[in-house]
Order: sequence, then C-alpha cells, then structure tokens
Amino acid sequence: MNDNIGQVDRWLRIILGIALIAAAATNVLGMWAYIGIIPLATGLIRWCPVYSLLGMQTTPKTLSSDSSDT
Repeated sequence: MNDNIGQVDRWLRIILGIALIAAAATNVLGMWAYIGIIPLATGLIRWCPVYSLLGMQTTPKTLSSDSSDT
C-alpha cells in the first residue's frame, strides 16, 4: 500500500475530520458529522482507497533513477 495523499491534502483531511467529529460531539451538527472519521483516518494513514480506485494521487512525483542510462 503506497502513499497516495500529499502533505496539503493530508493536513486538510485531518483538520476537516477533527472539525466534523468535534461538531458532532458538541451537538453543533448531527450524528452524521461523525463521518469525519473517514477523512481523519485517510489523512493519518496517508492512503485513500477512492484515490487508488481512480488511479489518482496528490503525492509529488518522484524521479526514478535508471542506472541503464549511461
């Protein structure tokens, strides 16, 4: 399982997840806001199954060094 969530995406997911869970816990939003556990979890593990299904990633592209090019 390779990381497919970049730094900015990761922190946005973590902040959104915590905000939704806090809003649900304080009854600002309804019970549906506990869905914030999903963006929180994906941000913490740096992997999103939906991104994998769609072939997406927000991680920076890495250059692979090929030793056969001499």
